[in-house]
Amino acid sequence: MARIKILLPAAFPLTVVLPVRITDLNYGGHLGNDALLSLLHEARVQLLTYAGLAELDAATKLGVIMADVAIEYRGEAFYGDVLHIQLAATEPHKYGFDVAYWVKNQAGKEIARAKTGLLLFDYNTRKLRPMAEELRQRLAAL
Repeated sequence: MARIKILLPAAFPLTVVLPVRITDLNYGGHLGNDALLSLLHEARVQLLTYAGLAELDAATKLGVIMADVAIEYRGEAFYGDVLHIQLAATEPHKYGFDVAYWVKNQAGKEIARAKTGLLLFDYNTRKLRPMAEELRQRLAAL
């Protein structure tokens, strides 16, 4: 299988800063892959909030679901490190968009690159919903 290569966008409108917690470590003593995915989730929720979206609007039951994820590991992170996760919404399409992540530690060392594919979802009908033009413009403005 070919190695995953994630291309990063030219600009990142948001940086989320999160610490590596003791519970984020695996048996190797460094940040575990499952913990990194959870930290990316937290960062993604902050990006959605920044863009005026919610993962799930409790009143309307409209939200987003993750269709896929790719992570390219570039370095280790350890307990006490502070991760700077840069985020950008990319690749808008009829039913969603991608989120690109660039993860570095407090010293600027690259830890990972990642991409998640998000789809707009109506939990009432359990179906995808098309992206409104207003949302497309909001994402483009980030």
